[in-house]
Amino acid sequence: MAQQQQRPISNRPISFLNRNGLFLLLLALLVFLGVYLPLSESPLFMFQNRTSSSSPPSPSFVVSDWRYYSLAQAAKFVAKNGTVIVCAVSYPFLPFLNNWLISISRQKHHEKVLVIAEDYALLYKVNEKWPGHAVLIPPALDPKAAHHFGSQGFYNLTSRRPQHLLDILELGYNVMYNDVDMVWLQDPFKYLQGGHDVYFMDDMTAIKPLNHSHGLPTSRNGVTYVCSCMIFLRCTSGAKLLLKKWVEEIRTQPWSNTEAKKPHDQPAFNRALHKTTHQVDVYLLPQSAFPSGGLYFKNKKWVNETNGKHVIVHNNYIVGYNQKLKRFQDFGLWLVDDFSHESPLGKLE
Repeated sequence: MAQQQQRPISNRPISFLNRNGLFLLLLALLVFLGVYLPLSESPLFMFQNRTSSSSPPSPSFVVSDWRYYSLAQAAKFVAKNGTVIVCAVSYPFLPFLNNWLISISRQKHHEKVLVIAEDYALLYKVNEKWPGHAVLIPPALDPKAAHHFGSQGFYNLTSRRPQHLLDILELGYNVMYNDVDMVWLQDPFKYLQGGHDVYFMDDMTAIKPLNHSHGLPTSRNGVTYVCSCMIFLRCTSGAKLLLKKWVEEIRTQPWSNTEAKKPHDQPAFNRALHKTTHQVDVYLLPQSAFPSGGLYFKNKKWVNETNGKHVIVHNNYIVGYNQKLKRFQDFGLWLVDDFSHESPLGKLE
């Protein structure tokens, strides 16, 4: 009787809804969700399929993925009309970065901005608040090191600048570099007309006539004081040549703790300008629009005479974080206290 009730195994119906089948299906689904979805939301996945840098979406980025975000991916994400606006900054200067961004957002150019973070703390903070607009190019610097003018930390930060800019040019973009202790009062791009390779501002305090020459300026002793704080470079062979020479000049001037000879990138930039004089088409921006801090903050008469002409103001000719901040406050240029809502980073705690 027992043998008559048994059915051959080969005749049993196969069901995927039994206990083992359900377990395998659930396991496969969990593996799919755990592997594919994080990959699809990462910056690396997004940029594999992006073919245009115009009007990028606002994806939801995973902060931890930014450790592997490349300069090429970052530049492609932010570039508009073939141009990237760049700064290089470390975490201690985050408030100055935010102040600078507010002034740029007022001119509707903030979406072009790429923050080259010099430490992971700033990389994560910017991309947490403003996904896609910061990248770190190894090695990361020590965020606790001093970064005031004349310090080794300042030298380490600024000496990397020309290579960053050259790398962006090699990717095919025009690039504007700014220090973050600057404030935009007007749109500077209308002053970048013509096909010149490089545009820059003078760092001198001596007053120039409004119709001054736009060639490479020199003082009586033949020394050039062009500021490396604000540079616009077109993607040309001339601009690339200048940056390569700038990199070479920095390498010949290693860090020294001698009080009388504490190097930074600006003297090397000026030497590079002189050595490429006949190979690079340079353009000195008008002093009335791009004054040094030694002129703007110390010559009230000149400021009144050129009122309405100022485009970018540089808070230089002063040393110290708190001193720079107070000067901005005294002149009504510290925007983060009352206008943080205008910054892409928002209010920082």
